[in-house]
Amino acid sequence: MSTEGLTAAHAEVKAELARTDSKAGLLLAFVGAVMAGAWTTAKDLPLTLPAYVIGGAGLALLLAAAVLLLRSVRPRLGGDGGFPLWATLTPQQIAATTETHNLAVAADVVNFSRIAVAKYTLLRRAVDLVLAAGALLLIAALIVLGGAL
Repeated sequence: MSTEGLTAAHAEVKAELARTDSKAGLLLAFVGAVMAGAWTTAKDLPLTLPAYVIGGAGLALLLAAAVLLLRSVRPRLGGDGGFPLWATLTPQQIAATTETHNLAVAADVVNFSRIAVAKYTLLRRAVDLVLAAGALLLIAALIVLGGAL
């Protein structure tokens, strides 16, 4: 791969990491708002046992989604490259390390790609949980509104 291709791959992977963090942040805010809204609404309504059970399951799924989202944006300070490595080196060591620029960029592409895939996997699971939670909360609301069960 040419140096230009490697630099482009490096920039693309870093952009994907930024996108996952941005999506996770937005989804986390949405989950928090839904949980707060559901709690505020439910505390003032006379709920039946099925509504409590189904609504509680929905809130539990939202909490699980929030945990996945927090895990996806948790800083990764371990590993063998990137800025944690730079923080441990002197300016002279950094200068010496960056002389092998192509190898360092290639290693970053691999490491960042793996991190991005892991983040997207957690994001995907969180979205699935949010959708399932929304369905359960909707069923609970219908039970309350319809007086069923």
